[in-house]
Amino acid sequence: MAQRGRKPKPTALKELEGNPGKRALNDKEPKPPKKAPRCPSWLEQEAKKEWRRMGKLLEQMGILTEMDMAAFAGYCQAYARWKEAEEFITQHGTMIRTPNGYLQQVPQVSIAQTNLKIMLKFCEQFGLTPSARSRIVAGEGTVDPADEMEKILGGGA
Repeated sequence: MAQRGRKPKPTALKELEGNPGKRALNDKEPKPPKKAPRCPSWLEQEAKKEWRRMGKLLEQMGILTEMDMAAFAGYCQAYARWKEAEEFITQHGTMIRTPNGYLQQVPQVSIAQTNLKIMLKFCEQFGLTPSARSRIVAGEGTVDPADEMEKILGGGA
């Protein structure tokens, strides 16, 4: 049976946001090691660049894990295809004249739009949109208990 309503947000994102809904966090959610997966060799060159750029940031935030390889690869590949289509449009424009003299939109416009939609869906999953970032409060909700104890015992700053 299909789930109704909004998709659940990953606990890691809820923690970064400070759990604004104050609902109980899912303590049974799988918690893979917070280590970025290795970049797949089959990605396009531009997708690999995006992997390196965003992968480091997402790993530092504790969001990107080994389990996310396919989803993150999908984002990176869509980014590469979107960028390629946008560069074509910048260089050649959005319209061409057919042999019959009619103006026709170049296929890259549709390619760019489709891949931008795909990218944005992945961005929502990883908390990469401006609205998702505005809800994240860095450092709150992800307190290391050892650090808290150090502060209490006088060993911390």
